[in-house]
Amino acid sequence: MFIGRNEQLAVLDELLEGLQTRNDRKPGHAILIRGRRRVGKSRLVEEFVQRANVPHLFYAAAGRTVEEELRLFVAEVLASDLPEADSFRGVTFETWDTALRFLVSALPEDGASIVVIDDLPYLIDKDPGFEGTLQTVFDRFLSPQRVLLVGIGSDLAMMEMLNDYGRPFHQRATEMIVPPLSPAEVAEMLELPAAEAMDAYLVSGGLPLILAEWKPGWTMWEYLEWALQRPTSALLVSAERALAAEFPTEAQARLVLSTIGGAGERTFTTIGQRAGIQATQVTRATKLLGEKRMVDAVRPLSTRKSSETRYRVADPYLRFWLSFIEPQMPRIERGGGLEVLERIREGWSSWSGRAIEPVIHEALDRLRLPLGPKAAAGVVGGYWTRTNDVEIDVVIADRPEVAKQIYAVGSIKWKGERPFDGHDLGELLKHRGQLPGADGTTPLVAVTRSGYTAGTVPDLHVLGPEDLLEAWRRR
Repeated sequence: MFIGRNEQLAVLDELLEGLQTRNDRKPGHAILIRGRRRVGKSRLVEEFVQRANVPHLFYAAAGRTVEEELRLFVAEVLASDLPEADSFRGVTFETWDTALRFLVSALPEDGASIVVIDDLPYLIDKDPGFEGTLQTVFDRFLSPQRVLLVGIGSDLAMMEMLNDYGRPFHQRATEMIVPPLSPAEVAEMLELPAAEAMDAYLVSGGLPLILAEWKPGWTMWEYLEWALQRPTSALLVSAERALAAEFPTEAQARLVLSTIGGAGERTFTTIGQRAGIQATQVTRATKLLGEKRMVDAVRPLSTRKSSETRYRVADPYLRFWLSFIEPQMPRIERGGGLEVLERIREGWSSWSGRAIEPVIHEALDRLRLPLGPKAAAGVVGGYWTRTNDVEIDVVIADRPEVAKQIYAVGSIKWKGERPFDGHDLGELLKHRGQLPGADGTTPLVAVTRSGYTAGTVPDLHVLGPEDLLEAWRRR
């Protein structure tokens, strides 16, 4: 069952329709698709190709030598349904330039076709001249054809650079980011109520491979009981495989990632202390993790400048895996999955209360609450001090870090089944008075998993799990 991705499929359908109907001398088009590993990029494109029902080639690079990649490329062309694919029989190539030029002879003379190159960064890594080759062949031979060239990659930084100014392929391709499945799509796929769907999202991160083995209707605890007793389950192996591909030689970056995710260390100093490495090594590792979009560096949001940077793992699934699974893998492999399940139960309330915050921030950013006539599109973050004597879950402002105007201040109550009560409201009012840029008229936001019993106050917005899912359903 293929769930979601309607927005991405619509873009691909529109590009294909455009090259079928354009009458200029260069109807061909290229698109570069990026997203985190195992997020379903290839599956999305496979679904698009199947629905398109036009001749196509789907070639996936394997990270091998140029000679071996070219051999595999020929084999994939021969196995494709391109009308002149048989012209590749018995042919060998020494360079990508000759192989891609020869590919044009296999394309249909009339009508559209699709050429997919999956794991494009592998080819660039093995052949530094591949970018220039792709640009030349696309400009001279592919763009005059009714062909849609699709490049897919998980190395986010490299895929972004391909279209940058000064790079050979600059301004030649549309760009698409494939995110994980949203909490709303998780709810639909697993047939779960809103609060339980949010739990499932924190565990799965919206990764299709995990959700595919999660039976509809199963609660998070039912799925975890099943997955933790199967060492080959997607829940256990997806992160390990993705990290092995991302950091084949970067041991320190991998160590820092585990320290941030598993140990819960969030400041520069505590990361270095816990990991046992020097400041220069922490700097190098956090920079690499940021480039790979695996770690976010966030600062307090208010009208006052702050340098209190905190680091957090960007992907919900990876946050869960580093916290609960990686440290217990030896126990799981010895058959102790049920023991690990009990450890997750013990730590779940505290962990999920913090892990849900960036998810709720994204939901609030999408919802665009009615916060008064002066509130324009802004940003959502949090606020804290160096000593943590003031911590505010939600701050909505006009711009990042040093804001000019605070639109709203909020609190998140997601632990257990206790509703947002009068005590929580009192704390929120107190924190509003401690936030630089806020005052007694600043609107309030209460996000609660289990209801609200605190009474009515002016300019208060109360949001529950169903309201949060609506943030993803609106688009």
